Amino acid sequence: MDEQLLYAATAALARGRLKVTCAESCTGGLLAAAFTELPGSSAWFETGFVTYSNEAKQRLLGVSAESLRREGAVSESVAREMASGARAAAQADFALSITGIAGPGGGSADKPVGTVCFGLAGPGGVSARTAHFHGTRGEIRRKSAAFALVWLAQALADADR
Repeated sequence: MDEQLLYAATAALARGRLKVTCAESCTGGLLAAAFTELPGSSAWFETGFVTYSNEAKQRLLGVSAESLRREGAVSESVAREMASGARAAAQADFALSITGIAGPGGGSADKPVGTVCFGLAGPGGVSARTAHFHGTRGEIRRKSAAFALVWLAQALADADR
């Protein structure tokens, strides 16, 4: 994890008195761990969600069964719903979500190992992105958490302009 980026993002959150939350699947809490690595993190981070199963995504984040059935857990629509649900449940200003296939198994021709979908919910709405990473399971998980942090930092920088 890029510590300078983490400091920049959390400083922007603290300056704006903003809260962030996260809803993680394949990263299993790595993003939440990064946020809480820094002293004073309770100023910007209050809670996070690790929703590995589809049932947890539905129960805790309000992801629709229809989206899961139609698109699958690794999809931009589910990533958006995860971010929206986490933001509402945590009453946060921003929410990041991560859902993907870290491997080594579980991939398909349409969604190979390393396919990861991200959601970002904030005052300006909800968006989603998909990225494809290569490497071991651990590398894919770390790259995914870092990607989400970069996206948040960019959104915060854009909001400051």
